[in-house]
Amino acid sequence: MLLGHVRQVRGRLILGALLGLGGAAAMLGQPLAAKALIDRLGRQDALAGTLAVLTGLVLLGAALKALGQYLLAHTAESVVRGARRQLIARLLRLKVPELDRSELGDLLARVTSDTTLLRQITTQSIVSATTSVLGLGGVLVMMGMLDVVLLGVSVGVAAMVSGVVVTAMPRISAATARAQASVGDMGADLERALGALRTVKASGAEERETAAVHRAVDEAWRGGVTAAKWQSLMGTSAGLTVQLSFLTVLAVGGARVASGTIDVSTLVAFLLFLFYLMDPISQLIQATSQFHVSAAAVARLREIDRLEIDPLDAPAPARTKAAPRPPHTAATSSVSPLKKPSTPATVVFEDVVFRYRPELSDVHQGVAFAAAPGGMTAVVGPSGAGKTTLFTLLERFYEPASGRVLLDGIDVRDRPLAELRAALGYIEQDAPVLSGTLRDNLLFAAPDASERQLEDALVRTRLSGLVHGLPQGLDTPVGHRGTRLSGGERQRVAIARALLRTPRVLLLDEATSQLDAANEHALREVIADVARETTVLVIAHRLSTVTMADRIVVLESGRVRAIGAHDELVVTDSLYGELAATQLLTARLA
Repeated sequence: MLLGHVRQVRGRLILGALLGLGGAAAMLGQPLAAKALIDRLGRQDALAGTLAVLTGLVLLGAALKALGQYLLAHTAESVVRGARRQLIARLLRLKVPELDRSELGDLLARVTSDTTLLRQITTQSIVSATTSVLGLGGVLVMMGMLDVVLLGVSVGVAAMVSGVVVTAMPRISAATARAQASVGDMGADLERALGALRTVKASGAEERETAAVHRAVDEAWRGGVTAAKWQSLMGTSAGLTVQLSFLTVLAVGGARVASGTIDVSTLVAFLLFLFYLMDPISQLIQATSQFHVSAAAVARLREIDRLEIDPLDAPAPARTKAAPRPPHTAATSSVSPLKKPSTPATVVFEDVVFRYRPELSDVHQGVAFAAAPGGMTAVVGPSGAGKTTLFTLLERFYEPASGRVLLDGIDVRDRPLAELRAALGYIEQDAPVLSGTLRDNLLFAAPDASERQLEDALVRTRLSGLVHGLPQGLDTPVGHRGTRLSGGERQRVAIARALLRTPRVLLLDEATSQLDAANEHALREVIADVARETTVLVIAHRLSTVTMADRIVVLESGRVRAIGAHDELVVTDSLYGELAATQLLTARLA
C-alpha cells in the first residue's frame, strides 16, 4: 500500500532529495572555503573573494535545504491524504462479516492515527535516510582527503557508540507497535461507551467505562514513553559521538599540528567537517528510528488491505443457469406521483442453510419459500428463528453455506452487487438515521429524487407536520444518529427513504414498532398501496400487519414450519395460533 502511494509522488520525492543533496553539497564546500580563508590570512592575501564564496555557500545551502524540506513535507502530506482516501473508500465497502469481526474504534484509529506516521516514513525513513547516507559519505570522503589519521580517530569513536543504536532499534519498534495497538483499543472502548451512552448512564456505569478507556490510554502512554526513552538515548548517542570525536580530534590534531604534520587550516577545516557530520548522523539515526516507529503503523494499515470488500462495480461471475429476468415495464398507480418501480420481483429461498461463523450452529436449516411478485409476504416466528437474517442474505450482507436466494430466478450471487441492492429497499429494525439534515437522510438512497417526489413521500409517511415544525424545515440537523428525532419519527424517515428509492422489493423489519396507533394505521395503508406495485417482504410482530399479508411464512428454529394465510394458519398451525393469540398482539419477537 505504501509503495503504491510513494510511487505516485516519486518525482517530487526525487526533486526534494536532490534539493537536499544540493544543500549538503553547498555545506561541504564551506569548510574548504574556510580553510582557504585561513591560508590567505596567513599569507596576508586579499580576502574579499573568499569571503564572498563562503557567504554564497552558506546562503545557497540554507535556501536549498529549506526548499527541499518544504517539498518533502508537502509530498508526505500528499501520501497521507492518498492513504486516508484509499482506506476510507475500502472501509465503506467492507463486507458485513468483516465489520462484525472488527472493532469500529480500532478501524477509525488506523485511519486517523496510524496514517499520520506515513509522513515520517515517507520523508525521514525513505528520503532522509538516502540523503543522509550520501551526505555522510561525502563528508567522510572530504575528511579523508584532509587527513586519514584524523578520519580513523573519528570513525573509531563513532563505532564505540554505535552499539546503543543497534540495541535500541527493535525496542523502539516493539514499543511503538504496542502503543498503536493501545490507541486502537482506546478508540474501540470509547466508541463502545459513547454508542450506548444512555445505557451507560442509566446503568451507573460511567466510572467503569471510564476506567476501561483509561487502561487503554495508560497502555498507549507506556508504549509511547518506552519508545521515547530509546529514541532519546539514540539522539543523545549521536550528539555524544560528535562531541567525543571533536575532543579526540582536537587532541590528536593539535599534536599533529605541533609536530608540523598538518597545518592549522587543515585542522580547522577537519573540525568543521566534524560538526557538519553531526547533521547526517542525526538524520540517519532519526530516519532509522522513525522507520521502526512507522513500520508498526504500516503493518496495521496493511491489515485493512487484507479485509474483504464488496465488489460494487464488478460484474458477478456466471454461477448457475437461471431464468431470464422479466422485462422492466412501468406499473400503473393513481395514488402517488413517486417514480414507479420496475416490475415487482419474485423472491425465492431455495433450501438455504446459513451460519454466521463455521464454529457456530446453523441459523437456517434448509429454509425454502417463495414470495410472488407484488403483494405482501409476512415472516413470523419466535425470537432467534432467523427472520432478520433472511433479509441480510437477500441483500448479500452474508452468503449462505448452501442453497440459493433467487431474485427473478437468478441467484443473487450472480448479479452485480450494485444492481442487486438498487432493486431492494431495506428498512432495518432500528431504523438508523445518519448525522446530517433531514433532507440528507430522506434523499440518502435516492439523491436524484425530485422535490415533488420528496413532498409526496413526506405526506405518505406523515412527516409533513414534523417538517413544518422544525426551525429550518428539511435542512434542520437531526443530530448524531438522529437523536433529535423520536423513535417513531426515525422509523417514518426510514420508510420515506425506502419509498423514494422505488424498489422492486421492499424489505420491512418491524418497520412500525415505535409508531402510535394513528400513524401505524396510516403507514399500513401506504404499505398496502406499495404492495400493489412492489413485492413487499415484512417481518411482522403485530397482528394487524400479519392479517393484511397475502401469505405468511412461519419460521421456527431456522426452518419453515408453515406457509399460508392468517385464517388458515390460525387453525392448522399450533405455533402460529399461539403467536396470534398472545405474542403477536403485544411483543417484539426478533
